Amino acid sequence: MYFVEVILPLSLAKTFTYSVSEAEYNYIKKGMRVAVPFGKSKIYTALVIEIHQNKPSLYDAKEIHQILDVNPIVTEIQITHWQWIASYYMCAIGDVYRGAMPSAFLLESETIISQKQDGFVDESLLSDDEFLIYQALQQQSSLKVQEIINILNKKNIFPVIQKMMDKNILVLQEEMQESYTPKLVRYVKLHSKYDSNEGLGQLLETLKNANKQKEIVLSFFQLSASEKKPITVKKLTETANSTSTIVKALIDKEIFEEYYIQVDRVNFSGKTREEQLQLSEAQQIAFEKIKDSFAQKEVCLLHGVTSSGKTEIYIKLIEEYIKDEKQILYLLPEIALTTQLVGRLRDYFGNKVAVFHSKYSNNERVEVWQQVLAQSPKAQIIIGARSALFLPFSNLGLVIVDEEHEQTFKQVDPSPRYHARDASIVLANSFKAKVLLGSATPSIETYFNAQSGKYGLVEIFERFGNVKMPEIELVDLKDKYFRKKMSGHFSDTLIEEITAALSLGEQVILFQNRRGFSPVVECMTCGHVPQCPQCDVSLTYHKHKNQLRCHYCGYSMAKPTNCHSCSSVHLTTKGFGTEQIQQELIELFPAAKVSRMDQDTTRGKFGFEKIIDSFKNREVEILVGTQMLAKGLDFDNVSLVGIMNADNMLYHPDFRAFERSYQMMTQVSGRSGRSEKQGKVIIQTYNPDHNTIQQVVRNDYEGMYKEQLYERQIYKYPPYFKLIKLTLKHRDFDKLKEGSMWLYQVMQQNFTIPVLGPEEPPISRIRNEYIRTIMIKIPLNQNLQGTKKTIQKMLNSFEAVAQYRSIKVTVNIDFY
Repeated sequence: MYFVEVILPLSLAKTFTYSVSEAEYNYIKKGMRVAVPFGKSKIYTALVIEIHQNKPSLYDAKEIHQILDVNPIVTEIQITHWQWIASYYMCAIGDVYRGAMPSAFLLESETIISQKQDGFVDESLLSDDEFLIYQALQQQSSLKVQEIINILNKKNIFPVIQKMMDKNILVLQEEMQESYTPKLVRYVKLHSKYDSNEGLGQLLETLKNANKQKEIVLSFFQLSASEKKPITVKKLTETANSTSTIVKALIDKEIFEEYYIQVDRVNFSGKTREEQLQLSEAQQIAFEKIKDSFAQKEVCLLHGVTSSGKTEIYIKLIEEYIKDEKQILYLLPEIALTTQLVGRLRDYFGNKVAVFHSKYSNNERVEVWQQVLAQSPKAQIIIGARSALFLPFSNLGLVIVDEEHEQTFKQVDPSPRYHARDASIVLANSFKAKVLLGSATPSIETYFNAQSGKYGLVEIFERFGNVKMPEIELVDLKDKYFRKKMSGHFSDTLIEEITAALSLGEQVILFQNRRGFSPVVECMTCGHVPQCPQCDVSLTYHKHKNQLRCHYCGYSMAKPTNCHSCSSVHLTTKGFGTEQIQQELIELFPAAKVSRMDQDTTRGKFGFEKIIDSFKNREVEILVGTQMLAKGLDFDNVSLVGIMNADNMLYHPDFRAFERSYQMMTQVSGRSGRSEKQGKVIIQTYNPDHNTIQQVVRNDYEGMYKEQLYERQIYKYPPYFKLIKLTLKHRDFDKLKEGSMWLYQVMQQNFTIPVLGPEEPPISRIRNEYIRTIMIKIPLNQNLQGTKKTIQKMLNSFEAVAQYRSIKVTVNIDFY
């Protein structure tokens, strides 16, 4: 009797046993994928984590369908790490497996398969089975797996599909939404018949009456003499101050030939820099200290003010580890940041850099996965958002977590709800690798660990090149409104500063932590505010689409012309978002180019790049944005940063509101004055004497840290207590109330530690489900694993109560 133990990509906490033949038993290794039947008719891609000979006692083991891999595609360290994530974050191992693998690796029996568009297929090269599938796809646009089984009249069809996918004939339906085309850039060259000297004379003769065309041709010669590289149409039209229609006329006349070069984002063909990176004195000292710290401790925190040149120190460190042929994982909080950083790292390391995040297509992600697995030199340095943590490393030497305080490192939905920073420290530990956490405003937990000696700590207090920290000025909005010195949401001070910056040709960033035009539309007659029918929130007004939308479930409706409650036509908008700021800027500075960066404008794959590049190339003078702007972006021409309203961050019902506001304001301020000239930051607030705002002005991280730490100790918050949050959801309000009370009482009776709840969160209904939360606070000296086991038992008994079975419970560990 031979068996394999597998994980299924479903939200199931247990592993399952399937039987295999002796030959298969000797062939299969841990970390291979097998297709297995599950339930009545479904087939899933499961992952083998063990091979054994123990018959399961509770059920008869079914046979596996087939083996999908020749070599394991998941390493043993990965499997152990996934099991740790599942146990620490109290989620199903199946969730971790599904979240970790690129979805192209997980074929399911429901998958729909269709033919790849615009590909040429040589029918003579297809095997009989492949030809049958190909022929069927000529008759209809797509096939289900079950239909292919019927066509080929055999069960084992995945290898055939896989082969046809490798040959680029088929695509899986999930990938059909990829409307990305590779980025093509249009170049021109002189037609070959004009290469000789006689040719040139002839050319000038042809063009003697067409002045504009002649100008372009002359510009072309100047450019090709000075630049010695292919010339893009864009560059040519800019140099000659001309339009692309004239270029087209020249192409039609066969004087120019056009050709396209695909600028792929996964390949790097540029030159790497030859000269060595020179660190400043402060950076060099920090670099030495980090190395000393790594000699004793596994983790080190680099606390350097904004623009102190942390990236250069990372690059130096990476060089050391690359010499030893180690792999390096570089985690970033935002996809927007990867675009800037990849460019900088590729300058130094060329083709050794690979990128992995969710805006990449399935095929690109599979490529990176294979490269890391094969330890290919193309993927020695992996830059990515939190999911890059799951790649199959086999020789990890260093993990860098940049902007480690960012809340986006924590996965919120769906499960596994892991925190990339903490999980990467555990991952590094299994490779005996080192971890460097970098931030200008470290999270309180990390700084606490560094202060208590658990982590090493290295600090830099000066900006790179001795640039001064930006000057921060507070504007009291109460006073400005009272004196009628406001235009819209701009105080006179802010307007003067923007005018001054624009007149000097410098760029401005304005920060407003809310997208849309305005969060509330209110009726002046009866006070009615349109609400989302499925959630407990008012609808946000988006002006350019002229609609009201819910930012939680996506419900939208056209902007009403009259009140839905009393039919009055007097409607007004309250509050403001990025869209409204943009609108006002256009009225105040009609000559300036204004752009905005938020979730609505960065939808596509290149959404971030377009905006960041145009800002970097100074095509845009004022950039308005949400917190995407606040993270480590580096623009050297920004001299002014404006924070439109500092208060809406401070008064969130969250124990970390002050810490978050401090981080956010300091980070946004840090975008200002990053080259020679001292930058300026204007913070508009109704409460200029607020402690946190004063700490931002003084750049007093220590003060903020001590004040927050003192409060956290009194009120039993991290870092002194671990928090576990249980969220219960159900459509029936009364059933939810009753169920959450039952669970709370069971916990209350069995725990001596604080259990709070069941509480309605500020937004107590989303997508028609009511929500209640229960919070458990575990002191540091108490056994965490034991407490979690007890909680898991209680959740199991809660599930066993028939009338509560339909209540969804999610567990979130360290949800901050």
